[in-house]
Amino acid sequence: MDSNLALCKVISDRILNSPQNRINFAEYMDLALYHPEYGYYATAAINLGKQGDFFTSVHLGSDFGELLAEQFVQMWQILGKPQPFQLIEMGAGQGYLAFDILKYIQQQYPDFFVALEYVIVEKSPVLKNLQQQRLQEFTVTWCNLETIPTNSVVGCFFANELVDALPVHQFQLEAGKLQEIYVTTPPNASKNSPHRQFVEITAEPSTPELVKYFDLVEIDISNYPDKYRSEINLAALDWLSIVGDCLQRGYVLTIDYGYPASRYYNPRRSQGTLQCYWQHQRHNDPYINIGQQDITAHVDFTALEKWGDRWGLTKVGFTQQALFLMALGLGDRIAALSHTQTSVSQLLHRRDRLHQLLDPLGLGGFGVLVQSQGLTKAEFSQPLKGLMEPA
Repeated sequence: MDSNLALCKVISDRILNSPQNRINFAEYMDLALYHPEYGYYATAAINLGKQGDFFTSVHLGSDFGELLAEQFVQMWQILGKPQPFQLIEMGAGQGYLAFDILKYIQQQYPDFFVALEYVIVEKSPVLKNLQQQRLQEFTVTWCNLETIPTNSVVGCFFANELVDALPVHQFQLEAGKLQEIYVTTPPNASKNSPHRQFVEITAEPSTPELVKYFDLVEIDISNYPDKYRSEINLAALDWLSIVGDCLQRGYVLTIDYGYPASRYYNPRRSQGTLQCYWQHQRHNDPYINIGQQDITAHVDFTALEKWGDRWGLTKVGFTQQALFLMALGLGDRIAALSHTQTSVSQLLHRRDRLHQLLDPLGLGGFGVLVQSQGLTKAEFSQPLKGLMEPA
């Protein structure tokens, strides 16, 4: 049995053994992406990047990691150069970003490198193995987020394109009421076919937190059109709760694609933001290529800000990735290309990669949210370089 059929059977069995023979979409998405044997991040993880289903800023070269490193250095300095300074990357992909950050700090900031304690939180066993191979020249620790002691971290938690892959609940408005979308199997489903083995139904929400969510983000959906459909990322709130609980003093840096709640839940965006990636093709059907395609939803940055407030995480700033990287020196790197002794083809290739990081319709339009906890007034008042207006 191939992994696709095997995963479909796992999901079907979960549905069969669940009350009312259904699971909510968040549970379905969690199995499709994170099942330890057959989920997307267990079977397709080695195919990330240019040759796989999608690529990120990390796959455009070392500049992204090196510029992030510049921000981490300043954070360390603002906090009074603590030893150790824990840098905790959550969802480290294939380890490219960690490698770029560590290599750059080792070469450019040896005093910070000595103080640095690099920690990776990774759910996928396959990705963890890739990270360990790629980072074997450095001292790196792997752990589960839940095992980090409360109020123990001095440093920075950071996540690049993690939150968009957390399982989301889906809902639909019916006669003015929020109804949750569940996944079940149709009576005539074939046990041997992976296609159209699952169908959607709507019913009462599985948790009252779904309705409370809109109080959190201060959005009134009571007059939205019938059949309005979107997502709610409760897992992101759970994740941020743990991070806020663990952080004693320092920062949380979240980079991802998304919107403030007013744009996310615009009445005209009536089908939500859920999307799937398969071989660099984007579509919105999560019930095909099961376990073989990525499933994501945009991030509601308002929810992260508001929920962070409840856990002692103060918003330091929010900006776009293009502005963030320019403030950290990406513009200088682009300008320096004209003085580089290299072939024209190499020069154009590098320039194209750097400009992709700035593309407002692509990676440059990603949101960058910085939150902090435990800083003194003097520390908080020192502006982070990445949040300053580029010169």
